[in-house]
Amino acid sequence: MSVLVTGANSGIGLEFVRQLVQHEKYPRYVFATYRSKGTIQELENIKKSSDRCQVILIQADVTNKEDVKSLRNSIEEIVGDKGLNMLINNAGALRIGSYGKLTEEDMLFHFKTNTVGPVTVFKEMLPLLVKGNESKPNGELFQVKVLNISSMAGSIGDLGEIPLELVESTISYRTSKAALNMAMRSIAIALKDKGILMVNMGPGYVITDKGSTSADVAESVSLTIDVPESVSAMLKTLPTLDQSRHGDFMDRHGRAIAY
Repeated sequence: MSVLVTGANSGIGLEFVRQLVQHEKYPRYVFATYRSKGTIQELENIKKSSDRCQVILIQADVTNKEDVKSLRNSIEEIVGDKGLNMLINNAGALRIGSYGKLTEEDMLFHFKTNTVGPVTVFKEMLPLLVKGNESKPNGELFQVKVLNISSMAGSIGDLGEIPLELVESTISYRTSKAALNMAMRSIAIALKDKGILMVNMGPGYVITDKGSTSADVAESVSLTIDVPESVSAMLKTLPTLDQSRHGDFMDRHGRAIAY
């Protein structure tokens, strides 16, 4: 079995790699992407200490089409006709800024990173995911083939439940995640007959950058959880999901979140 984790050099992506290689049903390959070589020391440590699962580090910026094509080629060279069994579409970004400082550049940055990037990665990996789904490997971890890391911040229906301070400081981010949810929900409908089970999952208010402004805002309203706790919950939920949840938006425990 093979799994691709994007944005794996820190935070949720890094923790997915760490917990996957330690999983009882560990994959044969974990492909982990990163943007800068200066940020991969922890990934390198996981790779060196993993004696069961082969961790393959690939430099790729998900907002760069050529990088994403190169990523697909690198994976295909290794997995061949067996394809890719799972995509954890995690790469993303968050910049905090007040409503009064909202800019076009800020909006476009979030949209390109959090919406266009994951869709581009998915489109490029789809042929490999189809092959992986057809190969039906023994010891398959999950029925889920595509896990899009979204956020409750992207929920329009639940917006009224969020503290005002957290809403107005993350408008660009929220907009990009709502767009991601719509894009992936639409793609899921188009994929219905292909057997590629896709879900959008909010990991919770996870602090991945201690000391940052975003951390201060989230901690001020007591909404945060630790990264290992979040990833562990998602990995416990994934085996419980089947085709009846295809295209759903949910929290880390599998509870539905309003689009």
